Amino acid sequence: MTLTDLPAPRVADAPAGTAPRRRPRRARWQAAGRLARRRLLFVLPVLAVVSGGVFALAAASPFDPLTGYLGDRYLTASEEAQARIAEELGTGRPWWEQYGDWLGGLVTGDLGTSRSFGQPVAEVLAERLPWTLLLVTVALGLAVVAALVLGTWSAARRGGWVDRVVTPVCLLLQAVPPFVVALGAVALFAIALSWLPVAGLTDAGAELSAGQVARHLVLPAAVLAASQLPWLLLNVRQSVLAALADDAVVAARARGLSERTVVTRHALPTALLPFVTLLGARLPELVVGAVLVEEVFSWPGVAQAVVTSAVQLDFPLLAVLTLLTTAAVLLGSLLADAAYVLLDPRVAADG
Repeated sequence: MTLTDLPAPRVADAPAGTAPRRRPRRARWQAAGRLARRRLLFVLPVLAVVSGGVFALAAASPFDPLTGYLGDRYLTASEEAQARIAEELGTGRPWWEQYGDWLGGLVTGDLGTSRSFGQPVAEVLAERLPWTLLLVTVALGLAVVAALVLGTWSAARRGGWVDRVVTPVCLLLQAVPPFVVALGAVALFAIALSWLPVAGLTDAGAELSAGQVARHLVLPAAVLAASQLPWLLLNVRQSVLAALADDAVVAARARGLSERTVVTRHALPTALLPFVTLLGARLPELVVGAVLVEEVFSWPGVAQAVVTSAVQLDFPLLAVLTLLTTAAVLLGSLLADAAYVLLDPRVAADG
């Protein structure tokens, strides 16, 4: 079972020849609440399995966490010194003992100490999490707005010049990995045209300011948005095309309504339902894309710490970051399905 294979809402069956049964608003909120409660029952077991799996898989890897901790000093440290440090860090103990200690600390609010960053895990998160949230929020916002505008425009004017440009570009972007898009953006906009900075949060030696951060945010946010745009835009385009052929939309046109009113008030609301579900399903890919983008642009976020902790087998930090990622995916899936239940009266949330 994957993390997203949890009970999902379904469209209520209706007898042939009858209209689908529609629920009142209060009943939909109650159904969404029951859906949320059922999903929350899965959260703790899933998080426990995932965190334990992180410790087990890291212990099974051929890499020595002591090597990652000492770095170049590993070659010059004596065997006695290595044994003493391993004893102090507890890296020689079985993974289940280390997991038990980490889990006990987690229950009391102690997230442990990151060996790779040399500071408490809570401090690492406090320093990096806001920058990742800023990057992901801006990128997702750009992708959603562009997908709704261009996808609706392409469907409403199918075969027009916008549709002929946007659709092939999206199909091409689907086949290109995000890090290739990132490197191409750096080569074009940062090196060849010198319009935007290559990497980092500010220019070298510059004070941290909103203007500096905004300027350095443009490229990574645009690349991350571009990595998600094809799936979102093509979904909106296809959904609007299907909605435009619906009997209700045809009837709206027959009543003499303008094409803009037909598209925005009749076709687009229907197309938004699968779009909401797709947003939740794209969260894992968004997290993976953020890891790659932060690495390419040296963005000081949490995703970059994921790579560092994985390479150096920093168990406490790696486990917390994995839990946060898993929780974000579960929460995104829950919000998408709850929104589906609230928006569509025909959807039943009861298993």
